[in-house]
Amino acid sequence: MNKGELTKAVAAASGLSQSDAGKAVDAVFDTIADAVKSRKQVAIAGFGTFAPKTRNARTGRNPATGEPIKIPEKTSASFKPASAMKDL
Repeated sequence: MNKGELTKAVAAASGLSQSDAGKAVDAVFDTIADAVKSRKQVAIAGFGTFAPKTRNARTGRNPATGEPIKIPEKTSASFKPASAMKDL
């Protein structure tokens, strides 16, 4: 399912127009992204938890030259499904 299909499903389930459902879906995604960007955890009961995950700085190698390079610390989003979701 892609975002357009999700929007149509939300519109059908809620009785909203597709435009309003699209705005609602966008608002949910933006809110989750902003919270994770602010290094906050978003827990949705029965669905799962979105959390920031930090990867430590490390030394890598340039594959073309073999020269060592520094790879900086990076924060990305992780998702852990709730047990109710896993059971599906």
